[in-house]
Amino acid sequence: MSAYDELMAFQRETEALGQIMGRLSWDQETVMPSGAGEQRAEEVAALEGVLHRRRTESRIGDWLESARPEDEVQCRQVELIRRSYERNQRVPEALSAALARTGSISRRVWAEARRTDDFGMFAPMLGEVVALVREKAAALADGGNLYDALLDGFEPEMTEVELDRMFGALRPRLVNLRDRIMGSERMVPELDHDFDESGQLRLSAELAEVFGYDRTRGRIDKAVHPFSSGSGLDVRITMRTDARDPFNCIYSTIHEAGHACYEQGIDRAYLLTPLGDGVSTGVHESQSRIYENQIGRSREFTGWLFRRMRDIFGDFGIADEDSFFATVNRFSSGFIRTEADEVDYNLHVLLRFDLERDLVNGRLEACDVNEAWNERFQADFGVSVDKPSNGVLQDVHWSEGLMGYFPTYTLGNVYAGCLHAAMKREVSGLGEALAEGETEPARRWLSERIHRFGGLLKPRDLMERAIGEAPSEAPLLDYLDAKFGEIYCT
Repeated sequence: MSAYDELMAFQRETEALGQIMGRLSWDQETVMPSGAGEQRAEEVAALEGVLHRRRTESRIGDWLESARPEDEVQCRQVELIRRSYERNQRVPEALSAALARTGSISRRVWAEARRTDDFGMFAPMLGEVVALVREKAAALADGGNLYDALLDGFEPEMTEVELDRMFGALRPRLVNLRDRIMGSERMVPELDHDFDESGQLRLSAELAEVFGYDRTRGRIDKAVHPFSSGSGLDVRITMRTDARDPFNCIYSTIHEAGHACYEQGIDRAYLLTPLGDGVSTGVHESQSRIYENQIGRSREFTGWLFRRMRDIFGDFGIADEDSFFATVNRFSSGFIRTEADEVDYNLHVLLRFDLERDLVNGRLEACDVNEAWNERFQADFGVSVDKPSNGVLQDVHWSEGLMGYFPTYTLGNVYAGCLHAAMKREVSGLGEALAEGETEPARRWLSERIHRFGGLLKPRDLMERAIGEAPSEAPLLDYLDAKFGEIYCT
């Protein structure tokens, strides 16, 4: 075997073990017995130790030195393995295992604290996680920007400075649109009906299929915080139900199907290699958000969805398709990011971006983050947070040490805005298909432009090739102005 072949054989085993680690996390969030948490933490830490040793194995350096890649695919495989090798070498094995163990325990403590609305229960655990994340950031940064070092693990080559510029451009128009909506006298109907869980689960399964999710290579389960897990031939999604809010189930299903279809659509030749996953969290989020919002909340698709909901639930108090479109896209300045309208959603993310930067850089301590969150929410949204589960405890990410992750949600929205604008230009009959509940033309376009490449292209290069120009926040803002201006301001 050549050095390249030996390197790839070793890497495939590492990738397979990484998939097993992901399955452990999926299990913990869905079906793990409640009393198994302590043992699971040790299992996760042990496997993380094995993975870290493999990712820093000295033979990788030798193979990288000797490998002679022969084409674009092989060059990119080597590039990604080298990147991972160099990043992992900077982080001590003991620290990597400690983060895995502490994150597993912390996630359980977070879930209980969220259930009981007791931030004080979670604060010491969060403090441990933050201390470990700071240590990891310092190791990765090697004297450079701590936040950039973490961000690079989720969105390669993106920087805090660039995000600051982008978010700075987003905020004024978002706030202006928000003010115009709140000053409108237009009344949008709300749902006021009980939607039985069996009907929601039936609709969830149907929607996953409508959006192209292959359940022979996946499954749908319930979780406190919906997520997608896995890649290749085993990609699983979760959602949640609420008798008074079926949109929670509907749009968490569509959102996670967007993530899953990306993974399921990657070229099979890349299975269990560095190219076999979505290239970045920002690009990944663009797929879930364009599925959920630009497609799933479009006037055309909501017309079809209205008819299906009438079939399943009967008359639920919304008069017609136009009213339903407005209800689906109703502006509501609520507490919860995942339930926020498209205007407020990005303001939720900007809040988290600023707070986690302060946590990483030592300007904010874990014990003070609840107070800091509430003050910032009051300033940004004009509403006092009533309980921690509606505030700092609503998201699972920090409990797991995922810092540098939150800004990729809004970056994904920016990418989705660019992709949608290009899709509308290039796909004829798009609206007519969506009006019949047919998403295949949109999915085919996304598969051709994004999904099939996996990690072959760098995120920025992938997006520029897909849309024909550098990504910009302008298409997202124009889309939001047009949609919400139609509903509230015309």
